[in-house]
Amino acid sequence: MLIQMAWRVSLFVFLLCAALRARACEIALVLAVDVSGSVDNNEYRIQMQGLADGLRDASVSEALVAQEAAVMVLQWTGSSRQRAVTPWTRMTDFDVLEGFATRVETAPRVWRNFSTAIGEALAFASAQFADVPNCERWVIDISGDGSSNEGVDPKDVHNVLSISNIVVNALVIEGAEPQITEYFWENVILGNGAFVITANSFEDYPNRMQRKLLREVTKQISERRPDSRNPNL
Repeated sequence: MLIQMAWRVSLFVFLLCAALRARACEIALVLAVDVSGSVDNNEYRIQMQGLADGLRDASVSEALVAQEAAVMVLQWTGSSRQRAVTPWTRMTDFDVLEGFATRVETAPRVWRNFSTAIGEALAFASAQFADVPNCERWVIDISGDGSSNEGVDPKDVHNVLSISNIVVNALVIEGAEPQITEYFWENVILGNGAFVITANSFEDYPNRMQRKLLREVTKQISERRPDSRNPNL
């Protein structure tokens, strides 16, 4: 009798663990929005609305929920000016995702007339992953329309990001500076499969954001974050 009971308990624990693994967080995504001085209030609203609409896209939302993705949004500008405006949220179902998207599109702007500190934005974003250690992929999704002109250089934080296997992708808005897409390719993005998508203007931003989110949440990246319990993984 005791042997049979122990077997049932063991089976229950095994099935529970299997279910938890099946519903583990597959991606943690930091959405970092540029609110520096080159972005006017209308352009800010285009970014936030475009981001919310991108999250609601049928293919994007289905992928986020299927992977129980953890998502957060932060605003960034000059040195020491980075703030999470919507905290980490696990996309466990479509109602949760809709609530998150609503908070994104209604989030107030934190700063207006400051410089562009991309390196510090990346450093701040990378620190946020400490709160989602069990997600299999860590991705920073940064948008911006200008090169870094304050604080630490983006390349100077790449080593720290690489150690944690953090991927940095970018959505670049052309217009404010020449060759800004090339700048992000050479100085900002990082990691296996990292990419830049270019919007020719802020009006082009929503469509490009939807495209970028879809690529991030559906693209399979072979190299995952190393498991600290098994350095060979």
